[in-house]
Amino acid sequence: MRSDYQQLVDEISAALGAPATLEDRDFQLIAFGAHEGEDDEVMDPVRTRSILQRRSSAAVRAWFEAFGIARATSPLRIPPDPAAGVFKGRICLPVRHRGVVHGYVWLLDDGHLTDLELGGGDTPPDPRMAQAMESAARIGALLAEESRAGSELAEVLRELLTSRTDGKAAAAAGALRDALRDTLRFSPGTPLTLVAVLPWDTTATDAAPLPALPGLLAACPLPAADAGAPDRSGPGAAEPVLAALVRLRQAGSLAPAHTAADHLLRSPRAGSAPAATGRTGARPTRGAAGIGVPTRELTELPDSWRQALAAARAARAEPRLSPVAEWTDLGAHRLLTALPAAAPDSAVGPLLTPAHAELARTVEAFLDCAGQAGRTAQQLGIHRQTLYYRLGRVEKLTGLDLDEGADRLLLHMALKAARL
Repeated sequence: MRSDYQQLVDEISAALGAPATLEDRDFQLIAFGAHEGEDDEVMDPVRTRSILQRRSSAAVRAWFEAFGIARATSPLRIPPDPAAGVFKGRICLPVRHRGVVHGYVWLLDDGHLTDLELGGGDTPPDPRMAQAMESAARIGALLAEESRAGSELAEVLRELLTSRTDGKAAAAAGALRDALRDTLRFSPGTPLTLVAVLPWDTTATDAAPLPALPGLLAACPLPAADAGAPDRSGPGAAEPVLAALVRLRQAGSLAPAHTAADHLLRSPRAGSAPAATGRTGARPTRGAAGIGVPTRELTELPDSWRQALAAARAARAEPRLSPVAEWTDLGAHRLLTALPAAAPDSAVGPLLTPAHAELARTVEAFLDCAGQAGRTAQQLGIHRQTLYYRLGRVEKLTGLDLDEGADRLLLHMALKAARL
């Protein structure tokens, strides 16, 4: 199907004699026409980044959407703005199907399209523009068909990942196998894994087509209550998460999963949910992704999903694991993420108050460094005597003895659990 998009984009470029680019409604690159000529200015920074990074930035998206492209039903002219990196004007062809916008075709205008009649109102469009809009309508139909297929796969994947009983899980796995086979010519026994992206903005009411990434088969957003994590409360408890099913080339190589995670984290929907703290004007939270253990059995995908979600939670809590973490690399977080939410230990609770944030950070670094004072002081950028003073305050505050292994273990695990 991607070759069909390229052919239609080439048709539009040929009809109007201008380089054309096709992006979906989330500004992810789908296809682009060749740029003929030696004028480097035509390849303005916005178009160059769109092609090289296969998507436009959130700032670029907001700038173009301000011209009303999401509501347009006929072509629009976008003026140049060198300050925004847009050196040449553009003509935007909205790609619609049955009234729904599915993407945009962008035409660079170096001046030769200035007198081209775009149509709209009672004025008929130039025949070349009419031909281009016919191609755009065919693109819209293809994107709508792809979106429907993706929505069907997403529903089956959601059913599998939220199944609570073995019988329902087996039935959902069979339905997913059939859907994958019918839609993607999927072969049983292919290694698969799950990627979790947390948080994921689900305010959009319709599903955007999946980005064209190697191995990305299906994706579905899940409410936190259905995501499979242990019961928990506090910040992040109500955040929805995206589940992405990825096909691997071989079970031992997670490269396609990392590619999908990195791309999805750059989506405007990733990490855009406000922190669930109840505070007015809370800042958007940082997104993170996790990757589960590969499997060849569809019935084992719920286990891979729980691993991916745990890894995403750990990546958000632990900077050294961020922004993408594999389940196999979590270490102690494999145990911590499986624990249900509980009140902090009574001894450690006072240390977790905002007033003692500096002491908590200091003793956590000390424990991360296996109790090596010199290494800890260097990492924190403080004098060793300052470190000893702070550790003494921690002992007085908690009643714990940092020379005792059991007390160190309690404190270390409590601090890590608090991050989650």
